Amino acid sequence: MGNTSAESVLKHDDSNKPKEEYVHSVFESIAGKYDIMNDITSFRQHKLWRKFAMKKMNMKHGNTAIDLCCGTCDWTISMANASESGHIVGLDFSENMLNVGRHKVDVNGLSKQITLVQGNAMSLPYADNSFDYATIGFGLRNVPDYTQVLNEMKRVVKPGGMVVCLELSKPTWQPFKGLYYFYFQKILPLMGKLVAKRYEQYKWLPESLALFPGREELAEEFRNIGLTRVEAFPLTGGIAALHIGIKENQDV
Repeated sequence: MGNTSAESVLKHDDSNKPKEEYVHSVFESIAGKYDIMNDITSFRQHKLWRKFAMKKMNMKHGNTAIDLCCGTCDWTISMANASESGHIVGLDFSENMLNVGRHKVDVNGLSKQITLVQGNAMSLPYADNSFDYATIGFGLRNVPDYTQVLNEMKRVVKPGGMVVCLELSKPTWQPFKGLYYFYFQKILPLMGKLVAKRYEQYKWLPESLALFPGREELAEEFRNIGLTRVEAFPLTGGIAALHIGIKENQDV
């Protein structure tokens, strides 16, 4: 991914579509099994990562947020509960994923507080300075141009607002690094085939990570677009990372 490779057409065993179309088809096809596969493939660590992110975000009563690539809305719902009354928008390009999320929102009685929108993270349908937070969880590595998405997130947060990314990353410590990549590249697609009946779709996950910047490189990208007080936290040996940046008060 990135400004050069993200523009290229990625070829897959079952698709010669441009990346955006291919990724859309992946998530449309795995939506029904997405949550259970998240639990299995991350050993439920994704719940702890999200809890850590919420602690660092320190949302207050009435805060607003937009959750990009919200998927089945676990993080969207967490933010609504933390905010209590603030409007939370969940945006995703997959209608099937949103349908799963919509059911969760209804079950949790949050349909008046949360608005779910099918849309493009690279071109947000919201005015500048609209939200206190802009978040993206496990979606930045899947977009055609992650710099464009980060700029859009910065644009729609208010001065002093926070841009937050929770994403898979690249462990650097051996031998854990070797074991992790063996699991991610060899075992995970087989688990996808067994549980979700989708092999190629789960083979895509390690491919997407290979093209994505590491923790320090992504932190530098946060700084390059003008975010300040940038922090990058490695999670579970570096297999995931939390990035946080603040939009300057004078940046309006």
